[in-house]
Amino acid sequence: MIQEYCGQITSLSPLLLSRLVVFYAKLFSFISRYNGSLPNGDRGRRKSRFALYKRSRASGVKPSSVHVISTPQTSKAISSKGHHSISYTLSRTQTVVVEYIHDRDTDMFQVGRSTESPIDFVVTDTISGNQNSDETQITQSTISRFACRIVCDRNPPYTARIFAAGFDSSKNIFLGEKAAKWKNPDGHMDGLTTNGVLVMHPKGGFTEESKPGVWREISVCGDVYTLRETRSAQHRGKLVENETNVLQDGSLIDLCGATLLWRTKHIEALRQEINAARPQCPVGFNTLAFPSMTRKDVVKKDVEEKQPWAYLSCGHVHGYHNWGHRSDTEVNERECPMCRTVGRYVPLWLGCEAGFYVDAGPPTHAFTPCGHVCSEKTAKYWAQIPLPHGTHAFHAACPFCATQLTGDNCVKLIFQGPID
Repeated sequence: MIQEYCGQITSLSPLLLSRLVVFYAKLFSFISRYNGSLPNGDRGRRKSRFALYKRSRASGVKPSSVHVISTPQTSKAISSKGHHSISYTLSRTQTVVVEYIHDRDTDMFQVGRSTESPIDFVVTDTISGNQNSDETQITQSTISRFACRIVCDRNPPYTARIFAAGFDSSKNIFLGEKAAKWKNPDGHMDGLTTNGVLVMHPKGGFTEESKPGVWREISVCGDVYTLRETRSAQHRGKLVENETNVLQDGSLIDLCGATLLWRTKHIEALRQEINAARPQCPVGFNTLAFPSMTRKDVVKKDVEEKQPWAYLSCGHVHGYHNWGHRSDTEVNERECPMCRTVGRYVPLWLGCEAGFYVDAGPPTHAFTPCGHVCSEKTAKYWAQIPLPHGTHAFHAACPFCATQLTGDNCVKLIFQGPID
């Protein structure tokens, strides 16, 4: 998903989009199998990308008074006065409640799995694009109902900061006895959510020269820590004092089940440009064309002769044909008629989330094994990014469909131009 923090009459854009006059200049995008929109369309607070606008009235909050109490009833009384609060349960007889008051200088946006009103952006677990959804139904989500909150300054330079956990319908964040929590040397309480909120800032910004940064965990109060031994371990990592929770262009946010990209841009012009070059099938000599955004990822019989297909082992681009099978078990294993290389033969799809692009280069490379097409520098950037997978693993994945990459991760496409 992509979101952007924009000004009054402007728009903004994880995993992204174009906009008008950017006020806050921030965006969110889902790195997921949806490649630009949800299967049933983007609706309400459930979208493939989100725009962050300056609120008509400041919605941010900041910490105020601290109460140390001995009974749950007292905790509820304190947290029900209309103020936001964070409750840290230290034992059955002791809870620390930190009250938060209105902050006229910031806006707060909350992200999570819950559809309750405090959540601005509803996110769901990502199923890799190469998995059958009927066989991979999510039985128990690992994304928190109130996963994280993003606080944006209402004044220049409109800095955006991320914090673990979001306030629920009672305006409370509750960390129970088993949650990782502690008192810092300066006396303020802090803690971590069950599966954590991880952030990675790219080195050198989000450009064609960018390199992957180091994954860190963000605490409830916004401090930065090294990763825990396991995703849900009760002991925190080490404090990283020289790093902050300020989001940068290209920052990745992982919620243990969904990864978000913080950015902004538009891809339709690239589709029209490559189609205008009239690439041809080197065998059938018919003109090929990438389908429109509304028909992405759907091969239709009446237009499949124009759909570009490619051999991912060599990169030769063809129209669809039904010969060259070299495997009885793998239906997509074919022999390229141009160079005799055997490999996967798949339809090509233009990556539709423009915010994933690190440059404005032409779409010349395809991810393997899914066939999503983007610029060379974009493909090579994502091919080296280790994205969290489940609660323990990291691997490179296509940002447009979340399919785990294989082989060399991407291949250069070989198009044949028109012979006339």
